[in-house]
Amino acid sequence: MRIKLLALASICASLGIFSAQAQDAFATAKITAQHVSESVHMLTGMGGNIGVSAGSDGLLVIDDQYAPMADKIVEALGTLDKSKVKYLINTHYHGDHTGSNAYFKDMQDSTIFAHENVRNRLAEDAELSASALPVVTYDEGLTFHFNGETIQVMHLPAGHTDSDSVIWFKEANVLHAGDLFFEGRFPYIDLEGGGTVSGYIKNVQSLLTMLNGDSQIIPGHGNLATKADYQTTLNMMIETAAFIKTKKNQGVSLDDLIAVGLGEKWQGWSWDFITEEKWISTLYKGQ
Repeated sequence: MRIKLLALASICASLGIFSAQAQDAFATAKITAQHVSESVHMLTGMGGNIGVSAGSDGLLVIDDQYAPMADKIVEALGTLDKSKVKYLINTHYHGDHTGSNAYFKDMQDSTIFAHENVRNRLAEDAELSASALPVVTYDEGLTFHFNGETIQVMHLPAGHTDSDSVIWFKEANVLHAGDLFFEGRFPYIDLEGGGTVSGYIKNVQSLLTMLNGDSQIIPGHGNLATKADYQTTLNMMIETAAFIKTKKNQGVSLDDLIAVGLGEKWQGWSWDFITEEKWISTLYKGQ
């Protein structure tokens, strides 16, 4: 099963059966809504951060966390707009961003949009129903004119995965970066899913040129952020990637680099899913 589970590795067993621990976590998880700007809101809970456009045209939603969170997501959306979700966009194929696809398609008749690689990768999972697959796919991107906003969906070259999209709310000056931004922590780069270290860095550099000091960013994981926060993450990636590349070129082994570590400067970036060891391994293997 190729659906990646972030931050709670035991959530799903290899056959898709949720453990008692995971069930308890989902039962106690809460969805919190935060207004960002204009029609744009951010929902946080268990899984990737959800972007929402709520207004006179209805609801457009970006990502939908894990399947057991669907009812709680709907409840939180109801505080913004009582209508069903008209459009649902997947930023990439990982299960903590696409897990409720089937619910919204079956229960709310939502139209699901994503890059063609999202559909291709989800279709490889025999345990997923056809309802979980995006209905509309694109190669480079598309634009919604919705709730008074110009909402640009843009596919970027392989970075976090080979299926990444970001969503730009032009009038609101808000970017939903998906998992091309892990705020304040080492990012997850899915090397097996087509991601690359250099591609991730180049994508962040490109996205930063779109932003200004007033821009707000909904990261795939973490708190609502600014351009300065995103720049800090980019600086971390560039510095640590250069350090690992230099050591690797000098013949230092991965095990020895893990033993030495990245130094005190980066200790605060480690988290439960991407520890310092995993980040070093990603940089070493993904150069």
